[in-house]
Amino acid sequence: MKVLMINGSPRKDGNTALALAEMEKVFLSNGVETEIYQVGALNIKGCLACGYCSKNGRCVTNDAVNELAEKFEKADGLVVASPVYYASANGTLISCLDRLFFSAGFDKRMKVGASVVCARRGGCSASFDELNKYFSISGMPIASSQYWNSIHGGAKGEAEKDEEGIQTMRVLAENMTFLMRSIALGKEKYGLPEKENHIYTNFIR
Repeated sequence: MKVLMINGSPRKDGNTALALAEMEKVFLSNGVETEIYQVGALNIKGCLACGYCSKNGRCVTNDAVNELAEKFEKADGLVVASPVYYASANGTLISCLDRLFFSAGFDKRMKVGASVVCARRGGCSASFDELNKYFSISGMPIASSQYWNSIHGGAKGEAEKDEEGIQTMRVLAENMTFLMRSIALGKEKYGLPEKENHIYTNFIR
């Protein structure tokens, strides 16, 4: 089992990193390989809507997104974590995920997804919902915890004081491990669900 963890914070050792570190401890104790990739401080542009990826299976802008796509394809699960900015995830992370999920041509179905959000005070639930949409549009089961996957802290390291938030991260990692293992067994016995040809319906013709 392998989990790719994307940190959308520009701060290397901030509260978002603290939440991911708590999850990583649980993954490692369960024999799950992890890799944390920080994108928040990178120069990642948004999608150009050029159509290059539909023909080539990768983004025309050769940056961290294409590197992440290779790692994502090999992973059994994906954790996406972000601080909250104006009741939304980090803009750099959103640009990254838009391009990653749209340009990567491999089948993402049944890879387990989990989003984690960190805020000083409010906006967690809006950002949490925003990030989960990447998984739900891709046929990826979403791992849950004992509460919405959020943790609170403002100053560096302050999230350590959010005992419920820290516990929520541990429970999330345990549940995600169980779900990935269960899906692996299901795929071994039954394979993936039969895939239909996608029907696209435009509202304006």
